[in-house]
Amino acid sequence: MLERFVAYYRVSTRAQGTSGLGIEAQKDAVLKYLGAGTNVLAEFIEVESGRRSDRPALERALAAARVHRAALVVAKVDRLTRSVAFLSRLLEAGVDVRFADLPAIVGPTGRFMLQQMAAVAELEAGLISSRTKAALAAAKARGQKLGGDKGARLSSDAKAAGRAAQSRQAMLRALDLAPLLSELERDGNRTAKELANALTSLRIPTARGRTEWSDVQVMRIKRRLVGQVSNKLSQ
Repeated sequence: MLERFVAYYRVSTRAQGTSGLGIEAQKDAVLKYLGAGTNVLAEFIEVESGRRSDRPALERALAAARVHRAALVVAKVDRLTRSVAFLSRLLEAGVDVRFADLPAIVGPTGRFMLQQMAAVAELEAGLISSRTKAALAAAKARGQKLGGDKGARLSSDAKAAGRAAQSRQAMLRALDLAPLLSELERDGNRTAKELANALTSLRIPTARGRTEWSDVQVMRIKRRLVGQVSNKLSQ
């Protein structure tokens, strides 16, 4: 059976997206990597910063790859993400990812290499954190005053701001999952339990990074989406 692919391209600015600058170079790189006669089922273009983790076009590309059991192909690693957490999330999404600039990353060996890349980046972040903590501890030992009263309580405004930030993150996550939930519903998964089982089978990570979903989690997401629609209609 001919191997199937879903292509994903990303540019950082709308000018690049409109003019095609950057996109055409990525398409050429993917074409050279795959070769003539390859079965590319769909192409998805994202105009978004690489620092953002909410990528609607990427979510649709991943969903298409899962539905068709195709591999996701990207021109360069940095076109996908430079974020360790996002790369880890992608690895948990259950999709085979290929990079035109790293042709050796294929199958289980390629997945292992990606995991090692994420692990090295995470180690570097951890070492930086450890060095910062050590420097602060040394400064404190010298008698240098650091920060304020450690026993101070958060103000009600600070607590409210924290809850608002958590709510925004939860809403962003719900909006990211909306296209996939709609597709799963079209495939016959009508109840929250059926949707939860489908998300689990697709290895879509939950907000806490787990891959086992419950019907309660699905209902919370759907309530957030309904609330978002209601808010827009009332504006």
